[in-house]
Amino acid sequence: MISTAPKTFYKAFGLTVSSDIHLPELPLCKLDSDGEPDVVIEEAQLYNLWCMYSEPGEDFVIKQNSIMFYLSGKGIFLIQDGKKIFFSPFEGSHEREIRLYLLGTCMGAILLQREIMPIHGSAIDIDGKAYAIVGDSGAGKSTTASALMKRGYRLLSDDVIPVTLSDDHQPIVTPSYPQQKLWLDSLQHFGMNSSQFQPLIVREDKFAVPVSSQFAAESLPLAGVFELVSDDIDMIEIKQFSGLERFYKLFYHTYRNFFLQRSGLMEWHFNLCTKMINQFGFYQLRRPVNRFTANDLADMIIKTIHDGGKRL
Repeated sequence: MISTAPKTFYKAFGLTVSSDIHLPELPLCKLDSDGEPDVVIEEAQLYNLWCMYSEPGEDFVIKQNSIMFYLSGKGIFLIQDGKKIFFSPFEGSHEREIRLYLLGTCMGAILLQREIMPIHGSAIDIDGKAYAIVGDSGAGKSTTASALMKRGYRLLSDDVIPVTLSDDHQPIVTPSYPQQKLWLDSLQHFGMNSSQFQPLIVREDKFAVPVSSQFAAESLPLAGVFELVSDDIDMIEIKQFSGLERFYKLFYHTYRNFFLQRSGLMEWHFNLCTKMINQFGFYQLRRPVNRFTANDLADMIIKTIHDGGKRL
């Protein structure tokens, strides 16, 4: 059963959110008496709409200003105009699982529709600047971010990083919300007890970890991006991206980048990347696949930042 929270307002991704479903992951906020939320999340009956517009075997129906998707055993979701999210949970679906997709894929779609670039990764505040850690699933993004937080740095975002441009083309990272998602193996390496955290249902060995005390609530300039890649090597290797490599990597690590073309956003994304591509350092860290390297990666990221990339 989905619990509702009428007229409750939250703050996430720089947006005010009103939601029919309780979102304990998000900090509460207040609206002015005549104010309107940026995003409204409502429960709705979407099955007939899905049958009307989808083709057999299709999981996504993507149009300009409208994205609808179907998750077997979980529900149907509809995102419209960068302002509304509708969800229709299936019988037996778990509330935590619905929230996972509302705050992940749905909010990623909202950002794209509002022409805010969502980068897939974790962002950390290091000395007053934002640094993004990107990579494929399982590359160690959140774990490396957690290792940096153990050194006293603060989290800006986990999973979806909202990026906009200032008037002088400086990329700016807006905080998302104060939670990390960590694998059981990572918790154990950091000496954290998994019984203190809730599993993320779809993956029983991945957990939601609140980090309110180490959350950076202010927007910061993006000063660097580090791509993590696992490989059959003995030692961590680092290189710096340049030229068209940077452009390709930005597209590749855009959250749900397959939304772009059918949403009519390719030209916007190209223009945004063109303006921001040379505004920050862009590196790749190749790490050994057969051992825990988060602490070593954190050390190398900090050293690279403090050296200004000069040692490469």
